[in-house]
Amino acid sequence: MYLRVRNLCGMLGIILPWLALFSAGIAVHPSSEWWWSISATYYQSPALVGVLVPASIVLISYIGYDRWDNIVTSLSGIFGLCIVLFPCKVTWLEAGTPVGFFQIPMETSHIIHSVSAALFFVFIAVNSIFLFTKSGAVMTDRKRIRNIIYRVCGIGMLVMEAAFAVLMLCGAPRYCVMFVEIILLHLFGLSWLVKGEAFTFLNDKE
Repeated sequence: MYLRVRNLCGMLGIILPWLALFSAGIAVHPSSEWWWSISATYYQSPALVGVLVPASIVLISYIGYDRWDNIVTSLSGIFGLCIVLFPCKVTWLEAGTPVGFFQIPMETSHIIHSVSAALFFVFIAVNSIFLFTKSGAVMTDRKRIRNIIYRVCGIGMLVMEAAFAVLMLCGAPRYCVMFVEIILLHLFGLSWLVKGEAFTFLNDKE
């Protein structure tokens, strides 16, 4: 059961950007900037909501090995839901437009959205670096390899978040957001798929 839950999280993370971009891509475009952010596809396609909400619910209901496991995954799920409940701002809507589940001004929603997205990936990274790498008294060679993957994915997510902040401060093109989001989601998905034993060559032999 746990393996299926982990694999489900991993698969949802990997398919989210491509499903969101594809479904928004075939819709009528209100602006040429529709693809600059996966978050912006919220306004054109149900894919973001349809994928991120189930993934967040899975994270919230996930039962880990101990209390810290449960706290970290639950917080990840809560912030994942906030990403959907509080959409980002887009150029094709007027300033002050009420958006999201609570119909608050777009600029206010964008702030909550951005903070939630940052914290979502921070907690996912913490989970990958510190919790997925736990082991019993005996650590197998394949467990060591898995731990390397977990740490690479976790540290990679933190590095990408830092790079994103630098890019925005330097006035980089806004479409850089989309590339960063794709990388972050793939690192998240890979980590959870490995934890879910989706790759048999990485699993310990019975």
